[in-house]
Amino acid sequence: MNQKYLQIKELREPVIKGITRPEKWRRVQLKRISKLINEHENEIIQALSADLKKPPTEALFEIIAVNQELKLAQEQLRQWMRPQPIGVPFSLKPGEAWTEPEPLGCVLIIGPWNYPFSLIIQPLVSALAAGNTAVLKPSENAPQTSLLIQRLINHLFPKDVVEVVTGDGEIASELVQRDFDHIFFTGGSVIGKKVMEAASKNLTPITLELGGKSPAIVLKGADLAATARRLIWGKGLNAGQTCIAPNHILVEEKLRFSLLNELKNAQISLYGENPIQSPHLAKIINGHHFERLTKLLEDARSKGQIHHGGRFSQAQRQIEPTIIEVDEQSDPLLEEELFGPLLPVLSTQNLNSAIGLIQKQPRPLAIYLFGGSKSDQQHLIEKTSSGSICFNDVVMQAGIPDLPFGGVGASGMGRYHGYAGFKTFSNEKSILKRPFWFDIKLRYPPYNLDPKVLKNLLG
Repeated sequence: MNQKYLQIKELREPVIKGITRPEKWRRVQLKRISKLINEHENEIIQALSADLKKPPTEALFEIIAVNQELKLAQEQLRQWMRPQPIGVPFSLKPGEAWTEPEPLGCVLIIGPWNYPFSLIIQPLVSALAAGNTAVLKPSENAPQTSLLIQRLINHLFPKDVVEVVTGDGEIASELVQRDFDHIFFTGGSVIGKKVMEAASKNLTPITLELGGKSPAIVLKGADLAATARRLIWGKGLNAGQTCIAPNHILVEEKLRFSLLNELKNAQISLYGENPIQSPHLAKIINGHHFERLTKLLEDARSKGQIHHGGRFSQAQRQIEPTIIEVDEQSDPLLEEELFGPLLPVLSTQNLNSAIGLIQKQPRPLAIYLFGGSKSDQQHLIEKTSSGSICFNDVVMQAGIPDLPFGGVGASGMGRYHGYAGFKTFSNEKSILKRPFWFDIKLRYPPYNLDPKVLKNLLG
């Protein structure tokens, strides 16, 4: 551990003493995050560019996401903190019951490399709003952003409120074995399983924000030009390294040819004739992921599957958004979450056949449907399970601050954003209060009450 002075008990102490419970304390912490962003925006953008070659606009998306989370928390904090009255059955009257959110304690937040700023600071907003202290573990695969977060947090926060631990996977492995009061992890399912296993030894509750093969379905009635533009944007955003990016397309057979042409036109329109030279295309995070993607790309090239695109630069670690035609779901391109700018297109007969293909796979983080009717939309909602569904667009559901975000099954567990994040980092304590003066003797031994009367009284 590179910060040997880190002690969870020291970070838990302010919570135990009640220092973090008042609304004023929580607002002070949220203002510190606002100060971090407002005074260091350019440094954040530069760090994201250094790690991922993120265009300034895409870097701003990360900053805006945190600012939206902050604004909502600051506006709603008092309401979120209020006790919620619960109805009391007749047999327990006079009495009153309510639930009251309280901080969990010291929480661990492990961030990913694809959105290395927003996906660690957004849950921090929720954790602090809920009155917790926190340990942050940024991704070592985004070193410039990780070091910036450490420097800014250490400058703005007392060490018994937020601590930042940097380092590799061994550091993260050591952290998850400690007795935190909650672990919030964003990343891949392989590491997510290890986090869950380690957390179980201390019975530490966890939130897992994972991923999966999020499909996009295109049916009759879709505006194909707008559909293609949104799909290419969603696949090109952060070079496809987005957990809710459309992984592949399932298109009605009769629309396939037209959609493929529109996807090609959209790719050229958004990224130019040579996307590798475009200032709007990010790079692949490291050599390992680049080699994985280019191997899939070259395999598709050898089979004549590339409809448009396929160029890449090893020196720049960039791959242009590439449209690939596949004929069956067993294609290697559909065996795993791509997490890159490769976009396989597979024909399907209709919505039901598309749903059948989706049902055979682990439940995805998102499902996208373009076109179709209202009944088709309702049918998709009822016949599939996923973290979210978005109609006629991609990715944008994550931009709604108070819409709960998270997965189901293999795509994750737990929710955050807005009130959902506040609840994730809170213990909803149940409370009952009764007076002394109303004390019916029938509840005490010896039990002489007729069972029929007892049933009528207690339901």
